[in-house]
Amino acid sequence: MHKTIFKGLLCILIISSCKNKTTENTTSVEKEEEKVIEKPTTSEPFFELSLAQWSLHREIQSGKLDPIDFAEKARELGFTGIEYVSQLYTGKYKDAKNPETALQQLLDSLKSKSEKHNVQNLLIMVDGEGDLAVLDEKERNQTVENHKKWVDAAQFLGCHSIRVNLFGTNDPEKWVEVATDGLTKLSDYAATKGVNVIVENHGYLSSDASLLVKVMQKVNKPNCGTLPDFGNFCLEREGGERWGAKCVKEYPKYKGIEEMMPFAKGVSAKSYDFDANGNETTIDYKKMLEIVKASGYQGYIGVEYEGERMSEIEGVIATRDLLLNLGKQLN
Repeated sequence: MHKTIFKGLLCILIISSCKNKTTENTTSVEKEEEKVIEKPTTSEPFFELSLAQWSLHREIQSGKLDPIDFAEKARELGFTGIEYVSQLYTGKYKDAKNPETALQQLLDSLKSKSEKHNVQNLLIMVDGEGDLAVLDEKERNQTVENHKKWVDAAQFLGCHSIRVNLFGTNDPEKWVEVATDGLTKLSDYAATKGVNVIVENHGYLSSDASLLVKVMQKVNKPNCGTLPDFGNFCLEREGGERWGAKCVKEYPKYKGIEEMMPFAKGVSAKSYDFDANGNETTIDYKKMLEIVKASGYQGYIGVEYEGERMSEIEGVIATRDLLLNLGKQLN
């Protein structure tokens, strides 16, 4: 009888033990399933988005949008960074009784607005201050002097860079020499202010990426770099015009972006028009972003809509959404 009771107890213990093990295993599996479910199902782009002010230049020039309100408009459109264009503020200070005082008052307003709307001031695109790649050294030096106020402005606003142009001679060999000189002098000054001097492919020899790389290598300064633009690779226009005329010679855009990216301190996503699926009709944005990502770049990408069929706001939104969608896919 004792043996029978003992065998019965033994069976109960074995069954209980098996049940416990099964419960433990089930709980373990359930926990693992919970961990899988908790994993994020979406990924963020490898970049942040900024808005280039030129995207809204028609609204500003027509008086529809006050350039002082640029930060507010950018924030409304979902951007966390902004890129100013100097020429859109000329009327705010140049003809004032005291231009220097007027410029400082302008900068005070812009800084206040950017802080109020919680957007980061990133760079100032400087135009109309002379050509940094002219042959005449006196004129080139004056151009450097003209740009210094914008270096100071960038420092005041908390921008990391000013974007400059390298127009001047169209002799490739001489251009490399004088562009190097102009950039070196301006970069030396900018370094004392903690500001970068960056060059956009902006037409003629500056859009020849292989030549621009030579200039970057010759300047060889940590605060001198590039601002690769997806669309500005025109090397020559009809009639020798700088802007407006039909482009008759173009540098290969994807090759150009790839060559410029090692020196990039910003990226400009130019756009012109979109199809029914939201794709840019003249630029393969996926290919461009793949090149940018492969370079290791993780900074801001600036939206710069320059089309005419859509309104500026529509174009900005279309460019923004295309970048965000592709950026998530590429992660």
